[in-house]
Amino acid sequence: QVQLVESGGGSVQAGASLRLSCAASGYRFRTYTAGWFRQAPGKERQFVSGISWSGDYTYYADSVKGRFTISRDNAKNTVYLQMNSLKPEDTAVYYCATRAGLAIINTTGRDADYWGQGTQVTVSS
Repeated sequence: QVQLVESGGGSVQAGASLRLSCAASGYRFRTYTAGWFRQAPGKERQFVSGISWSGDYTYYADSVKGRFTISRDNAKNTVYLQMNSLKPEDTAVYYCATRAGLAIINTTGRDADYWGQGTQVTVSS
């Protein structure tokens, strides 16, 4: 059974850090590219960051560049999102997604094959 399970969300003060994890099971994770997306209440889903299957290539939304870092550990079938200097506008449900093959996941997320259930991140001022 294919699963993506996010964890690590929580409620923090502005300026704090959180590390999200997304554990994959039921498929060959190392052959998939991955990404993180978020959705705030009343807003559309937004791309946050993406990573190649090997981890050598990463890309970010301008709003998180320099504050967030995406990484992956294929031996553990897990992709991470280190979030530093959190701001209230980072408040959202964060989702991970994976896409089969070598092509990086599209920033729209429309080409994703699998999605996690999401983890809530709340940043207060």
